[in-house]
Amino acid sequence: MKRDLDPQADRFIPLKPVVFGIMMSLAEQERHGYAILHDVRTRSEGRLKLETGPLYRHLKRLLDDRLVEETEGAERGESSDPRRRYYALTELGRSVLATEGQRLAQAVQHAQALGAIPT
Repeated sequence: MKRDLDPQADRFIPLKPVVFGIMMSLAEQERHGYAILHDVRTRSEGRLKLETGPLYRHLKRLLDDRLVEETEGAERGESSDPRRRYYALTELGRSVLATEGQRLAQAVQHAQALGAIPT
């Protein structure tokens, strides 16, 4: 399960749980802000509390770090609001997400080996 870490990706690790949730949402497809909020809440079964203000602060940081980029929005149609901003993971963002996912999986394996959580 161990793989060589991307040195660029490694500097972003560990991710805050809410940032991991945002990036997971964007790993599936590009989304606009409200869709990200909804997806993060749904995936976490409400455990991740994410509001609009913090979402856009996290997205700005992800944009600044080049982990996320703005896109045209594949689902934009005539009825879509032109003010919506769509976001997608960059290649670096995907690498960071994979690195963090591997780190978390390894932590779960260690916790299971210690009997701290069920297998």
